[in-house]
Amino acid sequence: MPQHAALSPAGMSQGTLLRHPAVDASLESVIRNAPEPEPACLYGLVGDVARTGSEGTETNAYAIAANFMAYLGCAVGRHAYLPIGNTPHHPRLFCLHVGRSGRGRKGDAVSTVLRIDQVLRKQDPILAPQIHRGGLSSREGLVALIHDGYRHGGQVVAPVHDKRLWVVESEFSNVLHQGRRDGNTLSSALRDCWDGIDLKPATKTRQMFASDPHVCLSGAISPGELKHLMGTRELTNGFANRFLIFWAERHKVLPFPRETPCRDIDRLARRTVEVLRFVGAGQHGPRDRNPIRLALTPAAQARYADLYQGELNADVGDEVLGAVLERRAPMLLRIAMLLALSDLQASIDACHVHAALGWIRHATASVRHVFATASDERRQAQVREHADRILVFLQERGQATRSQINAECFRGKIRSTELDASLGQLLGAAPPSIRVQTVPRQGGAPGAPCRIYHIASD
Repeated sequence: MPQHAALSPAGMSQGTLLRHPAVDASLESVIRNAPEPEPACLYGLVGDVARTGSEGTETNAYAIAANFMAYLGCAVGRHAYLPIGNTPHHPRLFCLHVGRSGRGRKGDAVSTVLRIDQVLRKQDPILAPQIHRGGLSSREGLVALIHDGYRHGGQVVAPVHDKRLWVVESEFSNVLHQGRRDGNTLSSALRDCWDGIDLKPATKTRQMFASDPHVCLSGAISPGELKHLMGTRELTNGFANRFLIFWAERHKVLPFPRETPCRDIDRLARRTVEVLRFVGAGQHGPRDRNPIRLALTPAAQARYADLYQGELNADVGDEVLGAVLERRAPMLLRIAMLLALSDLQASIDACHVHAALGWIRHATASVRHVFATASDERRQAQVREHADRILVFLQERGQATRSQINAECFRGKIRSTELDASLGQLLGAAPPSIRVQTVPRQGGAPGAPCRIYHIASD
């Protein structure tokens, strides 16, 4: 026997390795393409900042764009809002850049935005928000940055009137670590910030408040840290789904990346100033000031309605993924309103919805890439495919038992666990796609009652 015939898979050549069945099964769970955002994401001023900052560098343009959106949304403040039901939404964004260490170029993605901010401060300091890069550790520390004033001993500390705060967490793992400490309420404070709720003290020892907070956050983390540190509590209490989680790594390898010319930074800063002056940013007047009320055009309303009844609320087929992606709809509207303001208009048009949808789709793909293996995605796709077949079958037949669905819809060629998973997905949709009715067996025959499935009525 030739010597190479006894080699284990670890000793095979690369070509033989990829053809070996046992190795194929193991590699199948890890080999897949990284998520790629749609070009539509780079819209208007956001796109110009991103392309300019990435030209001649290794920095991913979409990472620059996301960080600039977080900064711009912070600088706009509460001077623009979009009413959704009884809730006014301001353009606050929490963006979380995920990329492998050394390849994500996560720090470089913030540098362009910081350079624009420096020029903007020289042109009109009142327009620029407060920036905190020191790392957050507690609710009290966060409140101290935008407090309403308090007494320290016999001294009265004057309030911070400008509640706009852009937090740059280059090591977002720090926030997740803090959340694991007993009694730490930083994560709940950040949830309140995303919602725009007044921050109140968690203890009675130090009465420090922050009313009308307008906090935006740009974080960066590696995929391994995110999966390891993002525990069940963060996934189920609404912390994770307030972040626009996006995957971005360097798009080219350049040994000598060039600096973005100052004239380009100046030009982008001037355009940013125009946007902020349009909304009246930086004016810390009374609560009864007149902010810009945004509205969707008829075309944007029609497009958003279709998305809301479909893609934005579609079941992603996994409890963890569903928890992280719960707020796709309000996230899309916040991005769309920010893009509309960057066009110096108070009307959100279909083009803004389309560009914002690109970000939501990329976030969805990024969350899948981080939290689900390729094998998980294949199983979830199969569950969705079977669920669609069941839905069509029940629409044509009217109603059916589980046995009838198995026999007539799938000809008995589906595993029991797969059928249950697909039925569970349809029953667990919000609102449910199907209903199940329990009825006694015909003629009073012994045994468990029959379960009959049918399409859920509106």
